[in-house]
Amino acid sequence: MRQSKHFNTKGNARGANIDAVSIHDWPQEVNDRIIPGHWEGDLICGTQKSYIATLVERSSRYTLLVKLTGNDTHAVVSAITQKFIELPQQLKKTLTWDRGMELAQHKLFTIDTDIKVYFCDPKSPWQKGTNENTNKLLRQYMPKKTDLSVYSQEQLDMMAEELNDRPRKTLNFLSPSQKISAV
Repeated sequence: MRQSKHFNTKGNARGANIDAVSIHDWPQEVNDRIIPGHWEGDLICGTQKSYIATLVERSSRYTLLVKLTGNDTHAVVSAITQKFIELPQQLKKTLTWDRGMELAQHKLFTIDTDIKVYFCDPKSPWQKGTNENTNKLLRQYMPKKTDLSVYSQEQLDMMAEELNDRPRKTLNFLSPSQKISAV
């Protein structure tokens, strides 16, 4: 039988995270969006192999942006770990991510931050819709085909602050900053 020249039997299949906990095992409080501390995460990809991690808290829509040096698991896990370490303990409960290999070291992340990681079903981005909608808003600042490496962490923090100060209909016209400061 003929096989593609890209066929490879080594390693895990793409997207196969070892011991990945499914989004279907979420605690009910994550679905309810009442208790803060449950996050959705994803990567925004730019040109020149540039990446930014987006982290959105589910109940408040509060957004954090993290400059990345690459999309490999070590770069992503170490960068988002540093960002989460800065947060108060009551805002560190769960993180939901897609099945990409950038979070293959999710167990190290959980050990370092005490945040449980859940994974969406394959090819189901709507399962972390808050993050996907936020990424759409971020494209107002960083259109597709933009080299994201030109943005400093300080610039990303300013963009996140602008988003967090924007009132949202879904929050009864409170801003994410107002909502999260009530915690």
